[in-house]
Amino acid sequence: MRGERLDKLLARMGLGSRKEVARLVRSGRVRVAGEVVQDPGYLLPEGAPLEVEGRPLRVRRHHHVLLHKPAGYVTSRTEGPSVYALLQGFPTRDLSPVGRLDKDTEGLLLFTTDGELLHRLTHPRHKVAKRYLVHLLNPATAEDQKAFREGLLLDGKRLLPAELCWGEDPTCVELTLREGRFHQVKRMFAARGNRVVYLKRLALGPLLLGDLPKGEARLLTEAEEAALYQAVGLGGQNPQGEV
Repeated sequence: MRGERLDKLLARMGLGSRKEVARLVRSGRVRVAGEVVQDPGYLLPEGAPLEVEGRPLRVRRHHHVLLHKPAGYVTSRTEGPSVYALLQGFPTRDLSPVGRLDKDTEGLLLFTTDGELLHRLTHPRHKVAKRYLVHLLNPATAEDQKAFREGLLLDGKRLLPAELCWGEDPTCVELTLREGRFHQVKRMFAARGNRVVYLKRLALGPLLLGDLPKGEARLLTEAEEAALYQAVGLGGQNPQGEV
């Protein structure tokens, strides 16, 4: 069985736009099964080894991109400034955000081409943890901790238990949720008579924002992908999806 066009696949792998990877192919820097291929429209045979500039390229069925979202960007294709403007060099047409971050919220925003993974990461049934750094107008209290831990009542519905903790400064807290309702963090603290003045997502399941600079994006490592699939019960489905 023959697969997709070489230029389309390389663009999907994040090696550049279709025009850029077409130039790469025509320059003779791409090999399939050890042979130079200079036709961007070449249909890659299934399972054929692929090299780009002398380095083996692992072809994956799905792609996952981690972005350190700055404030001022919206999680939308149709409104702006859009987070997709920060994903230059990645296959943005096929990438969907795993949930949303408000325009004034910073931090970890994951994009994926895997619809099943996206569904499992966002559905509350799977209880995938989302950890946030929150700066508050007023200090958090032990009563807030208890209310969040027991499941806050919001819009007449009981939220899943949430974990609230802090160090020396109770206006600088970390909150871990296992669901993602509309403006949930801000509305939870508002329900407790407080106000969020700064919000940043630090982690999604096993994924950590780490030291990725603000405004930059990167592909997940193989270890991160494996941990992510394992976290939602898809660990046995070979997330690399080599073709």
